[in-house]
Amino acid sequence: MTNKKIPMRQCIGCGEMKAKKDLIRVLKTSSSETSEEIVLDATGRKNGRGAYLCPSMECLQKAIKGKGLERSFKMPIPKEVYEMLTKEMEELETR
Repeated sequence: MTNKKIPMRQCIGCGEMKAKKDLIRVLKTSSSETSEEIVLDATGRKNGRGAYLCPSMECLQKAIKGKGLERSFKMPIPKEVYEMLTKEMEELETR
């Protein structure tokens, strides 16, 4: 009997390694050649470059302050994207 390996990912907010299923995936999709979109991927199955966050507002604030998303996606992140992510994270926390 071998134990199944649990995929681990690092939170870009707090920097802790956690099980992939315990984290929320933030996704950068390239829908067309010029525009790139950043969204929360609840399923974890969409195509694109992903970064992972703990499902807490505290980790999102740390990621914003420490520019974790900008480092992960190697691009500047507009303020509107952070506002949208904050709104979506609030909705997840109230569930």
